[in-house]
Amino acid sequence: MAIEMKTIQTNGAEVTGNGESVACTMPDATEKDGFLEQTTSANPDPEPCTPPSQGTRTSTLAEICSKSRISRERLKLLLIIVVIIVFIAVVFVISLAVCSAIYEDSDGDFDSSLFKVPRSFNGSFRLPNRVFTEGLVTLSSNESKGLAAELQHKLADLYKSSPALGRYFSQAEIQAFRNGSVIADYQLMFLMPEEQQDQLRNVTLSREMVYNVFRQFLYDLESEDSGPMYIEPVSLHMFTLSANQTGEALLKYLPTEQQTQQSCDHFVK
Repeated sequence: MAIEMKTIQTNGAEVTGNGESVACTMPDATEKDGFLEQTTSANPDPEPCTPPSQGTRTSTLAEICSKSRISRERLKLLLIIVVIIVFIAVVFVISLAVCSAIYEDSDGDFDSSLFKVPRSFNGSFRLPNRVFTEGLVTLSSNESKGLAAELQHKLADLYKSSPALGRYFSQAEIQAFRNGSVIADYQLMFLMPEEQQDQLRNVTLSREMVYNVFRQFLYDLESEDSGPMYIEPVSLHMFTLSANQTGEALLKYLPTEQQTQQSCDHFVK
């Protein structure tokens, strides 16, 4: 029986069936190829680790310390500013509280029952936007009463709202109407405390003060008020009455019986 011997290849050599080996020629394979290349590519040599020099580490540490010191200084400055602002706010609030607690408004602290000494001012003014009618001849007519009430209310509001004169004001009265468009004769009454009457007569309740308050009020309303209740500022007259001058002043500024009769005759005609 014939036995065929097969060739076995191991590590680049051919081995026959009887154990003899025959060199295997692989012209394209070398020791540097194949497995060696895989080993070299799979395990490359690592680059050497170069530790930082002593100078570099010292410089980095100095920069970190410098930045930290600057941050602390800024934080300290910010805290100081906040403390100063809070301190100022607290002082301001305390000052307001103390002032409001100890301040007493002397202008609002007065006893009106002590104001007993009268001081009066008389005068006249003109209503250029009204026409004098028969109903204004006497104060007893409804037309005269209505117009007088409106004017008295206007004068009362004027002087009651005055910071200087409001506490002393008592009343305003329209005493008569005369022809000339319409001319109104009025009287203002103020009351003073007895112990201060001399000072008040010369300053606060002087004719100049009372007159200027009235005139300034009229000028302030001049551009707004153009209706029938408009009072012409330049027509304002005012004077004070003493005991000896009362009769003379009334004869001069109030309508006489003759003037009233002439007005009545004018409308009868």
